[in-house]
Amino acid sequence: MLPAATVAKPLPPTSHPSHGLSRFDELKYPSDFKHFDYVNPNAPKGGQISLFVHGTFDSLNPYSAKGITPALAPSYNYMRYGFSELNEPLMVGTGQYSPSGDEIQSAYGLIARSVEYADDNRWIIFHLRPEARFHDGIPVTADDVVFSYHELKEKGHPRYRLQLESVKTVEKLDDHKVRFTFKQAGTRSQLLRVAELPVLPRHYWSKHDISKSTPEPALNSGPYKITAVKPGVSVTFSRVKDYWGKDLPVNKGRYNFDKITLWFHRDYHIAFESFKAGGHDLHLEVIAKHWNTGYNFPAVREGKVRKRVIPHQMAYGSSFMFFNTRRKPFNDRRVRQAISLMFDFEWVNKSIFYNAYKRSHSYFPNSPMAAKGLPDKAEMQWLDPWKGKLPPDLLTQSFKPTQTVGNGSIRTQQKQALALLKEAGWELRDNTLIHRETGKPMRFSFLEQGAGSETYLLPLKKNLGTIGIEMNLVRADAAQYIRQVREHDYDMLLRILPQSLAPGAELFDYFHSERADAEGSHNLAGIKHPAIDALLEKIPEARSSAELKSLTRSLDRILLWEHYGIPKWYSDSMRVAHRDVFAWPEKAPIYTTPFSTWWRKDLPVKN
Repeated sequence: MLPAATVAKPLPPTSHPSHGLSRFDELKYPSDFKHFDYVNPNAPKGGQISLFVHGTFDSLNPYSAKGITPALAPSYNYMRYGFSELNEPLMVGTGQYSPSGDEIQSAYGLIARSVEYADDNRWIIFHLRPEARFHDGIPVTADDVVFSYHELKEKGHPRYRLQLESVKTVEKLDDHKVRFTFKQAGTRSQLLRVAELPVLPRHYWSKHDISKSTPEPALNSGPYKITAVKPGVSVTFSRVKDYWGKDLPVNKGRYNFDKITLWFHRDYHIAFESFKAGGHDLHLEVIAKHWNTGYNFPAVREGKVRKRVIPHQMAYGSSFMFFNTRRKPFNDRRVRQAISLMFDFEWVNKSIFYNAYKRSHSYFPNSPMAAKGLPDKAEMQWLDPWKGKLPPDLLTQSFKPTQTVGNGSIRTQQKQALALLKEAGWELRDNTLIHRETGKPMRFSFLEQGAGSETYLLPLKKNLGTIGIEMNLVRADAAQYIRQVREHDYDMLLRILPQSLAPGAELFDYFHSERADAEGSHNLAGIKHPAIDALLEKIPEARSSAELKSLTRSLDRILLWEHYGIPKWYSDSMRVAHRDVFAWPEKAPIYTTPFSTWWRKDLPVKN
């Protein structure tokens, strides 16, 4: 018999009962809403869809820091197909599980039917739905919620410790009521972080080690369960016909396929050839050359495969070539800036990407959080106290990555880079950049996974060679790559840090000095900067959208002017190719991908 969670005494009634949570503004949907605007509530159920995922996997436990799960595969994580091995959370709209399609930082009840919270956001009570069930038929109760909090914080992936850090206690009020009390009063952002808590089955995980990787699917409660696995190759999800939440407003018109299969490919080119041969139904095209020259195969000419460009307003994420500042010579900002100057984006975009992309000028591209122009009065409020520790140009100039004419000539950038390097103690001798004091040449490695990035890394390598710098490309397999990233064992690497349109506590893991030396953290550059730390600690406590913008834009400026990485590019649309067997709602979500709302068009739509 498992011990039950302690039953706590209830608090006095609060003045804030609600069917949802919003960080700043009023909720878009009222308490009696029937479905989201971007779904077809009459979409038929049935059929199947197969999807391409770039990468591989060796575990089906998404809560452990060990192993690679489908949710951690790069393209799957960032493109959010809408189907995963994650357990259902208390509420949906923020977090990984089911991002909102038409609101920023709002959440509606899933396992929780409603909430009530204090005026100062010091505590929140979740009222659970009595009908919520795990796939084995056992009800979801307050005991499961309390167990999930402790299990994930104590044994789960480090991101859960960060997510739940502000919580002081979690108490069961009755079988379907749970109260979270925080260490201090705060904003609604701390309420949203606990609303994102995945609710695990206590009776299952008490008998399994959540800290270990496993090839076995765990017990879940959502619209799908894993029914077939080919290790490293594919995962098949089957729709749960008696799913307890199928008629909830947050699920209506979604999860329409009976079967979803994710096919994993380590190489984009091989994946494309597989798609052409009928290997999967929907292909998110990330290679501009394929999009412009590769879609002339028979299925396209016969109308059996369709191409679509889907515009969106999703936060693209921080896409950078990060320098590891824990290592020399990248502990010198001048060296980082000099190397950044040698990346000729205009030539790469024109010659390789068919001008498909826009250059990132921010860690928050395609977002209102991106810094633009000079700091305004609100931003200066946050930056002024740190003037002595900031690059002097930050307060007087707008940050812009170097821009070339796009014909391959980088003479101006070479001169600028060599001047910076000379200032940093380096000089060019016999076509080799040598440190004046040590006599050692500048050499470093660039860690990559797969060959796809070499189309633009090789030109960078060549450009660096013209000023005497040797950059070696080191390709690692998936397991080795993950290990080296977790241990920060690299000089440079490529990554996209996922962002939201209302950033919060996740930025702490990306940029705070406390995370710089923590194994498994996402502070890839090893950033340790007191001004950045101060801003990161204020961002989750922002009291208004305007304050959040001024804080985040101030952070953006410091990150950019410190040259912790070379900004890459972004797109405000998705390139999608698919078999001509699908239909979709008239209105598409703008803040997330639409695929969980699609259905097979050969099935009749109910009126």
